[in-house]
Amino acid sequence: MKHIYTLAALTFLFISCGGKEKSVDEILAEGNLENIRAKRTELETQQIALSDQIKLIDEKIESLDDTKKLPLVTTVKAVSENFVHYLELQGSVQTKQNIVIYPETSGILQNVFVKEGQTVSKGQALAKIDDGGLEQQVAQMEIQLALAETTFERQKRLWDQKIGSEIQFLQAKSSYEAQEQSVNQLKSQLAKTTIVAPFSGVIDDIITDQGSVVMPGQSQLIRIVNLKDMYIETEVPENYITDVVEGKQVKVEFPVLGTSVETKIRQASNFINPANRTFKVEVAVPNKEKNIKPNLTAKLRINDYTNENAVLIPLSIISENANGEQYIYAVKNKEANDEGVAERVIIKTGKTQGDIIEVLSGIEAGTEIINEGARSVRDGQTVKVIKY
Repeated sequence: MKHIYTLAALTFLFISCGGKEKSVDEILAEGNLENIRAKRTELETQQIALSDQIKLIDEKIESLDDTKKLPLVTTVKAVSENFVHYLELQGSVQTKQNIVIYPETSGILQNVFVKEGQTVSKGQALAKIDDGGLEQQVAQMEIQLALAETTFERQKRLWDQKIGSEIQFLQAKSSYEAQEQSVNQLKSQLAKTTIVAPFSGVIDDIITDQGSVVMPGQSQLIRIVNLKDMYIETEVPENYITDVVEGKQVKVEFPVLGTSVETKIRQASNFINPANRTFKVEVAVPNKEKNIKPNLTAKLRINDYTNENAVLIPLSIISENANGEQYIYAVKNKEANDEGVAERVIIKTGKTQGDIIEVLSGIEAGTEIINEGARSVRDGQTVKVIKY
């Protein structure tokens, strides 16, 4: 019926134009408004008729064409392999033998016996503070001590022979012991005027110059460092407390040096900081070349999880539905012409490392998973797998 109306309209226009079809240019040149409108109606009618015919042709082509217009996708296979997960943290190098030495007595820094960069041994004299005459006092009191000792020994021999009184013996003994304590006390004060190395190491900095007045607990004299016992202390979130334990393997990277070392956790704290819910760990740092310095920034990769038969897939192909469930599309019933059916599979995932993720359930190793095109397919849709 639609085509009959179209044919009638064309016939009417043909008759109205005097039986001879005029071109658009001729109609426009005449300037007749009625004829121009009629010509426009004619062209619109022809356009509709052509569109209907093209649609019929397309439908016929689609019914006769054996080639299907299927979504083109690429796939990857889930693989089973050894999966090593690392917890990545940051810390700085420290050493327990890195101290600034303070004086224990006041006075003038009389001598400094060492230079910066010098290696020293434990107990070696580093500097001397003016003793203010303590040494002479000790010498004088040692003379008095010798006299008190002689007196006591003689009095003791007499007392052993039951000669003399007990009071004389006790007075001599008391005088000798008191003198001995006084000498020891002065020697202890005198020893504080000599600054000695508390451990073997390297003189890193001489802070106070020779001739300066120093005060106990206030004046920094010398910094001494030992680079043998180096370690990194870092804070670990409490949810890793069962995985990050003493003995765990750690890879330590030093970005500034461009080097890395393999080591282990030597101590894991038993205390969780309530302020940030973390616990501390210490990682030993071997330093044979002595190029690792205190406060050097380090990146730690702690092996907190290992699965020798983990099913791994790319992280980018995972989607999530409205219920918060993760899913992927697998290709099922794949035929020889690489056509198959896209099937939505709900999965449960584990840990990630870089751009891969561990799948705990839902798929097995060898499952063919849609990679490129996964966002545009539907569950149950036929797809064609292409290969690069």
